[in-house]
Amino acid sequence: MTFTYDVIVVGAGHAGCEAAAAAANLGSKTLLITMDMNKIAQMSCNPAVGGIAKGQIVREIDALGGYMGIVTDKTAIQFRMLNRSKGPAMWSPRAQSDRARFIDCWKGILENQNNLNIWQDTVNQLIIKDDTVCGVVTGMNVKFHTKCVVLTNGTFLNGLLHIGRTQIRGGRIAEPATTGITEQLVSLGIKADRMKTGTPVRIDGRSVHFDEMGEQPGENDFHKFSYLDFELRTLKQLSCWTTYTNEACHEILREGLPDSPLYNGQIQSIGPRYCPSIETKIVTFADKTEHQLFLEPEGETTQEYYLNGFSSSLPLDIQLRALQAIPAFRDIQIYRPGYAIEYDFFDPTQLNHNLETKLIRNLFFAGQINGTTGYEEAGGQGLMAGINAHINCHRGDPFVLGRDEAYIGVLIDDLVTKGVDEPYRMFTSRAEYRILLRQDNADMRLTEKSYQLGLATKERYDLLKEKKAYRDGIIQYAEKFSIKAQYINPGLEQLGTTPLSHGCKLIDLIMRPQVTIEKIAELIPGFQTELDKIPASRRQEIIEAAEILIKYSGYIKREQIIADKINRLENIRIKDKFDYNSIQSLSTEARQKLTRIDPETIAQASRIPGISPSDINILLMLLGR
Repeated sequence: MTFTYDVIVVGAGHAGCEAAAAAANLGSKTLLITMDMNKIAQMSCNPAVGGIAKGQIVREIDALGGYMGIVTDKTAIQFRMLNRSKGPAMWSPRAQSDRARFIDCWKGILENQNNLNIWQDTVNQLIIKDDTVCGVVTGMNVKFHTKCVVLTNGTFLNGLLHIGRTQIRGGRIAEPATTGITEQLVSLGIKADRMKTGTPVRIDGRSVHFDEMGEQPGENDFHKFSYLDFELRTLKQLSCWTTYTNEACHEILREGLPDSPLYNGQIQSIGPRYCPSIETKIVTFADKTEHQLFLEPEGETTQEYYLNGFSSSLPLDIQLRALQAIPAFRDIQIYRPGYAIEYDFFDPTQLNHNLETKLIRNLFFAGQINGTTGYEEAGGQGLMAGINAHINCHRGDPFVLGRDEAYIGVLIDDLVTKGVDEPYRMFTSRAEYRILLRQDNADMRLTEKSYQLGLATKERYDLLKEKKAYRDGIIQYAEKFSIKAQYINPGLEQLGTTPLSHGCKLIDLIMRPQVTIEKIAELIPGFQTELDKIPASRRQEIIEAAEILIKYSGYIKREQIIADKINRLENIRIKDKFDYNSIQSLSTEARQKLTRIDPETIAQASRIPGISPSDINILLMLLGR
């Protein structure tokens, strides 16, 4: 029997789910292969989506027509907007999800998706002919033929778990590793390496003394991840809890260091610097007497809790005794210990910006096999890989997002241009145009692009047009409406802002930090009438979008000017135009790196570590510029 598809996606984690859904929605006949259909979109680490910079990525996924934001909103048991004390470029949504419902929701979406089939199996080999992938072979020895393959294997490629000196082969606890793919790709010239990540102990909530912990409730305002209009937070909303380690806990942890895989030479691979294990914390920050821990609920009804901040691969008895030294955990019962996992990844500089490998045509990588970490980074890559796999099937132009268009664009450009020397995690500091890439405007930046591509639905596009019309209407009203001092000053004094000495435009008042659109509208009946025309379910979202544009217009315009200047270099294409090894005026390091990465544009070349401004000037001179 012959099974033939346009796109095959291997792995049903967060990257695989988005890739399969995108390719199928665009019209490609798609197959998603996963070793366990009951673990689709498993939240392998903490049961949360979003956070600093990661929340912006989820909003971008949603704006493009992906599903992570929708699934998170429908399964949220807590929502918070982080960084509210800072400017809107830093605001980042984050939600706790019900882990089991998250899986069920994703599973329901994929099982009912047109053009998409699911096959439960492993993939051990790719079928490659003439440097082009054309199929896969599974563990059941079934052959599937295809035009494109998207690999999203997560931590499963030769995965190895560590708990003290105990080693278990697996991609996750109690789930087998996969072999064959890394070995085959390495034999074809693709470079692989090993990375390490970890996850904390899971705790039985019935054994926790919550009265001795700090409570961290969520928020219940209009904010969410998806731009679609549906009912907010239908599940019971739960709190997270905080506590601290202590010296007694640290002393027990130190006892276990000789048996720690991180310190006895058992683990040699690259680990995450920004999310260290508890044993790394007590060694690196030896002067600290305590470290904060966050206890996060895994679901609306389960007693399982995730202990954020206590990632560990120490022996089970050490983990348990150290926890029992913390007063709130003195009677602790656990479901499973923390563990570290080593796995294969591929150097992402071997990819083009559409996430297709340079050596093998129509083969795409997305997620942790590119050296990233995090559900959100995986989902963003998966969405882009799925889109571009579909495009390759139909001979279109690659769909690539710029660094001034999306955090997803920053993520992918960083990967393919700079590579990774530790698991890559997105931060707001990585985006040089972060005031353009706010969480509130992801739909304005990306939905029309996706609609033209054929991925975003007409419903989503119509919501965007409606939002833009209402938002611009608010701004235009504020620009035109004149206010006389004697009528508004009493209200301004109530708001704690300086009275007017003469009349001004409404927009000038809204620019004041003490004044908001909603507060000033209470003093101006005509303005309130304008706001009341906006559908109630979307009113606060649209008002916030208008207010951000008004208050930060100067910063936004300034950053857009800078982005436009840099984009001129993005338009100077240099791929395949130079034999870099023959340009002796370039530094040796520049010749080597430019040859290896073969950048698409002058701008990309300038971002390669080790390429100096003088190297760029030489290339521009050779181009006659």
